Amino acid sequence: MAEMRSGPPTGLQLSALPDHSPLLQPSLAELRRRAREEDVRFAPLQLTDSFLLRFLRARDFDLDLAWRLLKNYYKWRAECPELSADLHPGSILGLLKAGYHGVLRSRDPTGSKVLIYRIAYWDPKVFTAYDVFRVSLITSELIVQEVETQRNGVKAIFDLEGWQFSHAFQITPSVAKKIAAVLTIHMHGNNYKQSLLQHFPDILPLEYGGEELSMEDICQEWTNFIMKSEDYLSSISEIIQ
Repeated sequence: MAEMRSGPPTGLQLSALPDHSPLLQPSLAELRRRAREEDVRFAPLQLTDSFLLRFLRARDFDLDLAWRLLKNYYKWRAECPELSADLHPGSILGLLKAGYHGVLRSRDPTGSKVLIYRIAYWDPKVFTAYDVFRVSLITSELIVQEVETQRNGVKAIFDLEGWQFSHAFQITPSVAKKIAAVLTIHMHGNNYKQSLLQHFPDILPLEYGGEELSMEDICQEWTNFIMKSEDYLSSISEIIQ
């Protein structure tokens, strides 16, 4: 992609540039400076270019907003060690193998990554709401490494078929608040297949009226990817101890 030749680049223009572009360095340097000067107890701070670009792109290179997002990220991790300090996939492997969660291969028309969670495949007698939320966190940490996801975000579909009181008992207000803070959630009623097709037509799995693979294949594919990422997930689990 060609660099801008005249005038200061806009946030959207910066967001579209590749990671190695020299035009990104002033913003990276300023965000890194703020992080290093902040009196925080997080060590070590992973202030690499690729890490900081997640926050800059998510806020179209608005430094103040990106800085706020970065602080909130570390603040959340520090305040929820029961979740953030254990992103090892082995702890939720049973939930993944049950077919609870999958990530669609293709993006939606806006470029967002699309996640599907199927409540019927979550046994609340075996897995807690925190286990379920940990699945979301693990997926979020992995897909946010993708530049396209940094630019266009994530959407989540919660298939509530099979919802029972035992599930509702697990979702306390505090847990619901944490989930909402991480994901954009799309809820659909009885006509959910028709509704979903309006948002994500041909990228949906077969069970939802789309033309993609079956949910079983999609879930298995994503489970395999998570398990292959175990070393990375273990490394970020140790950032805050």
